[in-house]
Amino acid sequence: MAAKEELTRGYAEALFVVATAEGALGVVEDELFAFSKAVEQQTALRDALVDASLPAENRKAVVRDLLGDRAHPLTGALIGFIVEAGRAKDLSAIVGAMTTMAAEQRHHEVAEVRTAVDLTQAQRERITAALAEATGMEIELKVVVDASLVGGIVARVGDEVFDGSIASRLAEAKQQLGS
Repeated sequence: MAAKEELTRGYAEALFVVATAEGALGVVEDELFAFSKAVEQQTALRDALVDASLPAENRKAVVRDLLGDRAHPLTGALIGFIVEAGRAKDLSAIVGAMTTMAAEQRHHEVAEVRTAVDLTQAQRERITAALAEATGMEIELKVVVDASLVGGIVARVGDEVFDGSIASRLAEAKQQLGS
């Protein structure tokens, strides 16, 4: 395993162990996942968290201000730990590895579903069931709201991608009409 992968896995294990020990793995895992996806999508936030010229306390204050009382206190503390350690640029990889560990512990596979709007509980259940049937695995759904999709969903389970986005449907229609 490469040094960077080992480092990422080490941080992920630390987050996993702390969240498990505190009895908050489920909620903290979901909040870390959502925060890491927000960091991926928002360049200004990512830049603020990785800016080494800003004191770590200022970067951690950005996290506290964003999360406020809306997140479990442990979520903010763990993100602060990552930021203070100078690993904010690796946040997505660390959280992804932690999410995979948690899913493996539950004998599930993580499915990242990108959608233009938040899903209802019934929609989440239908998508989970459909992905479980398509892959033959127990599925753990992680939803990312991505307005750039316009409509539909894109789901990734391991290396498999299920693209039901409006953009892909339009591209298929355009290709069929052009041929």
